[in-house]
Amino acid sequence: MKTCSRAFRTSDWGKGSPSNRTTTLSTQPSIEVSDPGEEYVMSYNLRGLALIFNQEYFSPELRLPHRHGTKADKNNLLRRLEELSFAVRPYDNLNRQEVLAVINDAVNWSHTEADCFLCVFLSHGENECVFARDGKLSIRDLTHTFKGDRCPSLVCKPKIFIFQACRGDKHDEPVSPIVDVVDCEVHANQLVVDVGTVHTLPAGADFLMCYSVAEGYFSHRETLNGSWYIQDLCEVLQEYGTRLEITEMMTLVNRRVSLRRVENCADRNAIGKKQVPCYTSMLTKKLYFRSKKL
Repeated sequence: MKTCSRAFRTSDWGKGSPSNRTTTLSTQPSIEVSDPGEEYVMSYNLRGLALIFNQEYFSPELRLPHRHGTKADKNNLLRRLEELSFAVRPYDNLNRQEVLAVINDAVNWSHTEADCFLCVFLSHGENECVFARDGKLSIRDLTHTFKGDRCPSLVCKPKIFIFQACRGDKHDEPVSPIVDVVDCEVHANQLVVDVGTVHTLPAGADFLMCYSVAEGYFSHRETLNGSWYIQDLCEVLQEYGTRLEITEMMTLVNRRVSLRRVENCADRNAIGKKQVPCYTSMLTKKLYFRSKKL
């Protein structure tokens, strides 16, 4: 099953235009030491484009379990990001070529009138990659396409990437990953894990890379309510999204997730185990999502 496989069109988002047309960039940033309280400019006409790649089902040859509960994550993120004035574009169960086509459209679009850019991947992960429906996508390749040489209209603007995916095979101690998930509709809330290993990858200036779990560990997901990380992230965005600086919010998310513990899981070795998210910030200023003036 796949939905929303098309890339966004001109009519889908604001008044942007393809960046292969002449783009006038703002004045070059000062090389002087800046005020430590300096903030990113967030007063453009648009907050920015937010892509959500939601992977619930995978090709049989990959032998990856379905990610029940991820629809709750997608819908939760959709509401919270729209409340922050993002133009949100969700995509379900795309294959690699479809994901790359959407990313390429986003790179080539003019973000001149946008404050920033945001991209979320909800999937399994492995070896510095995340999974599309039919195989792996390199996180490095996906993020590097938004650097200044490829996407000049996002130069000096925040570029935020959020990954809900496993980054290893451990809770607090080595255990075997859960892969025996029944292929059926889930009616009771159960705790499962996302599969694979994803490493933290710096992507360049003005990037914020957010991960659901520290490197080497499982990321927990409830089959009805969604993942711990996205649940807590969306609660923090709802409560503080227009008031707190973004790294303050991500630190609060880390704290909330770290207070959770596994109460019930098919893997008895996981009972009582924990999860701690992390983020890598290459932001050069403070970033706030204050309400847009109407």
